[in-house]
Amino acid sequence: MNKNVVVGVTGGIAAYKAADVVSRLKKHGFDVNVIMTKSAQQFVHPLTFQSLSQNYVVTDMFEEPKTWEVEHISLANKADLFLVVPTTANVIGKIANGIADDMLTTTIMATRAPVMMAPAMNTNMYDNPIVQGNIEKLKGLGFHFIEPAVGRLACGDYGKGKLAEPEAIVNEAIKLLAMNKDLEGKKILVTAGPTKEPIDPVRYITNHSSGKMGYAVAEKAAARGAQVILISGPTNLKKPIGVKIIDINTANEMYKAVLDHFEWADIVIKSAAVADYRPSFVSDNKIKKGDNDFSIQLTRNPDILMELGKRKKNNQVLVGFAAETQNILENAKKKIEKKNLDFIVANDLMKKGAGFNSDTNIATIIDKDGYIEHCEKMEKKELADKILDKAKILLEE
Repeated sequence: MNKNVVVGVTGGIAAYKAADVVSRLKKHGFDVNVIMTKSAQQFVHPLTFQSLSQNYVVTDMFEEPKTWEVEHISLANKADLFLVVPTTANVIGKIANGIADDMLTTTIMATRAPVMMAPAMNTNMYDNPIVQGNIEKLKGLGFHFIEPAVGRLACGDYGKGKLAEPEAIVNEAIKLLAMNKDLEGKKILVTAGPTKEPIDPVRYITNHSSGKMGYAVAEKAAARGAQVILISGPTNLKKPIGVKIIDINTANEMYKAVLDHFEWADIVIKSAAVADYRPSFVSDNKIKKGDNDFSIQLTRNPDILMELGKRKKNNQVLVGFAAETQNILENAKKKIEKKNLDFIVANDLMKKGAGFNSDTNIATIIDKDGYIEHCEKMEKKELADKILDKAKILLEE
């Protein structure tokens, strides 16, 4: 397979299972290098991993180098995947807080390869909110985790914290290595979610957008190797791994954030449901209920997609969305021409399984040349891949 896996072994009783992981990786044809922490060497001798990996095992940051290369940089660059097994609470905490005080943590800080961790520890340690907070922080930064199993632990306790089986760890590693990185080097800007236009400190105008479609696009783009910026209105969604998030509330805030990053992007996918209007006046204090009717004067928000269409260069792809309740194709085609889009994704909000707050979507993709592709009901993540496929083709053309 000509893929390189760097395996970090840390000081836990499950360190002996890392030998099985290395053996299985070698049998699958991977080149494997092993870095052991000082504590790991108290459980398994480095010679074990040297015999299994058929490569020199790194054990000390300050030992005499075996090649002229700076070793932690060399291994960091060599890795197609960095796998830490077992991963102790100590190492998770160090990496989450930017501490690089040994060869393992230093190399992880220097690598651009995906990092996958297989935690193993006492169940109370694993459930500790500090450890869980560090894990969530690393997940948010793009680190991958293999959930520990539930079972009898070496300390005699029973619960979650047992290292996942070596076979499962290797299978997950293979999946990660096999991911299609066809968007590597591409810069993709995505907008998602609703905007909130304040009336007073407690009230606002918004819409039913959940942000699920835009988040699915951002997640898939990052998984396929792209650099992704997601400009998101208020949602309750989990942040996609490996994506830079810019949180906004109002249409004007989104307008500024999008224009600030537009020139950076190769592909812009504008899936946010931006409010067309905002209150002309925002009260500093809560508006009290009176005896008479109350009206709000609205003013037009900037048309972000229209502005992007004016600024779009030949080497950029601009994708819009159209959420409609009638005359779907007619309205979508007008939007393509008016806003200088490369293609548009049109949703019929009247169809069950399409549109807001759903995990699925039913869409029609229409490009500027008039080509129409009808997409039957599917998961939004599946539709996200279709959108990215088409954007990639147009960008390469």
